[in-house]
Amino acid sequence: MTTITPTSANDAPLTPLRFLQRSAEVFPQKEAIVYGERRWTYAQFAAEAEELARAIRARIEPGDRVVVLAPNIPEMLIAHFAVPLAGGVLVALNSRLSQREIHHVLAHCGARLLFVDSELTGMVGDAFAATDTLAAVIEIADPEFARTAVPVGPSHESYTVFIESGQPLHGAVAEPVRWTIDDERTVISINYTSGTTGTPKGVMYTHRGAYLNALGEVFHNSFGHDSVYLWTLPMFHCNGWCTPWAVTAASSTHVPIRTVRPEAVWEAIDRLGITNLCGAPTVCSMIANADEAHPVDRPLRITTAGAPPSPTVIEQLERLGITVVHVYGLTEVYGPFTICEYQSEWDLLSAAERAEKVSRQGVAMIQAEAPRVVDADLIDGDLVDVPRDGLTIGEIVLRGNNVMAGYFNDPSATAEAFRGGWFHTGDLAVMHPDGYVEIKDRAKDIIISGGENISTIEVENALVSHPAVLDAAVVGTPHPKWGERPKAYIVLREGHEASAEQILAHTRLMIAGFKVPDFVIFVNDLPRTATGKIMKVTLRVGHGEVVVPANPTPAIALVVVAVPVAAA
Repeated sequence: MTTITPTSANDAPLTPLRFLQRSAEVFPQKEAIVYGERRWTYAQFAAEAEELARAIRARIEPGDRVVVLAPNIPEMLIAHFAVPLAGGVLVALNSRLSQREIHHVLAHCGARLLFVDSELTGMVGDAFAATDTLAAVIEIADPEFARTAVPVGPSHESYTVFIESGQPLHGAVAEPVRWTIDDERTVISINYTSGTTGTPKGVMYTHRGAYLNALGEVFHNSFGHDSVYLWTLPMFHCNGWCTPWAVTAASSTHVPIRTVRPEAVWEAIDRLGITNLCGAPTVCSMIANADEAHPVDRPLRITTAGAPPSPTVIEQLERLGITVVHVYGLTEVYGPFTICEYQSEWDLLSAAERAEKVSRQGVAMIQAEAPRVVDADLIDGDLVDVPRDGLTIGEIVLRGNNVMAGYFNDPSATAEAFRGGWFHTGDLAVMHPDGYVEIKDRAKDIIISGGENISTIEVENALVSHPAVLDAAVVGTPHPKWGERPKAYIVLREGHEASAEQILAHTRLMIAGFKVPDFVIFVNDLPRTATGKIMKVTLRVGHGEVVVPANPTPAIALVVVAVPVAAA
């Protein structure tokens, strides 16, 4: 075999930064960002990214972590290019976390700079108390949210002044910003999981992985120069499935919206000519059931993931002329990894049968390697695939260029996730004869609510921290809007009393509001196996009524029926 030694003439490190540089060069006057009354061309988009990068570069060392806590606003989009342009690592933070969780992330990643939207400053509290690595908090005032000037916190800098701090003095020429990198396996971002094992882990993305995943998104979403992308998917979620880079690569138009409301989504569809959007099945349901819903007069494609979309909702959207594409992935694989590729023969099926096909998790995307569904037990140290019969359940394992580099500062968790040379998802599925994957259940009892992962372990720990709670178990229960919501079974300590409202009020101080259970059921005891594990399958049966198995150990007795609590 002939081996070729790469040279500068035939080998350039891959980076999604190149996408913005190219679009600004080729389509400088094309509309890049539309946000309320504000507009950016691609030339202006690139120029602001460079200005922000200069200011950041003056405050950090290469590889330092720069945290951004903001909704889907242009500054969050610009940061996806500016932070790596400055040599930093972007940490886009979930705006639904509690202050305690935010402080944990700031400390764990060793944040150097924190950008925070003015509306969210109360969530942060005293960020400087969370970690001694933090040098500055920069507050972003969004004029579309508050038309009047928003006072900046006493320990904060304003975003505008921060950018100006990076400008050259006395008319000097600005130092050029490099749109290239030396090593494509340099970390471009860290995305924190929702704590699927009780503690959030920092998932590291590389320039190479982000570049390749973005190109896969361009291909599968059919992004082009005329595409108009509506930002219903949070940019903090897997870096918006890499679509900040993908939409820019295609020189399409970004349309961020601060809050995802049905009237705002439909207004954008009708007024701005939206062609693409992404989101959890809850977004699909919201669009389909909105008062404003009507058949669209131009092609509109929704890419959905986070939980299997309801066939009923898929049928509703099809009747509106909206195409639904189902993908599957995790934070650890840059967002989507598989896609339910549509087959032309499905046209012959009934709407219900077709919706069932479309709701499957599918096959590998173009940038990914083929997924496997494997048996739980290794044979001679190797993973063994389950039969392609659509019946035998195994675990989904993945590998390829868009699998994470690893967990930040957590080599043991990384090694465990990569055992056998594949990334273990913890999701249980079947493999159909046609090679399409379909999830049947989730290992580790993860609850997926509105596209967000909720760790039952984390919620249980928060519940048990209440002084009146002796024991707790949390399971998912179906919800028409969010897909699933947490339901808690609680055992009170002898001689103690507490209402559901009191316990949940305490829990909200410990974890993000969206993780707090909707229902509380007080019980005398929890059903356990002979080894002491809680039998959550028993708790799930009936979605509200506990069915006691034969010879339970110990017996379970309800003392209070489910107490519904409004979702956060």
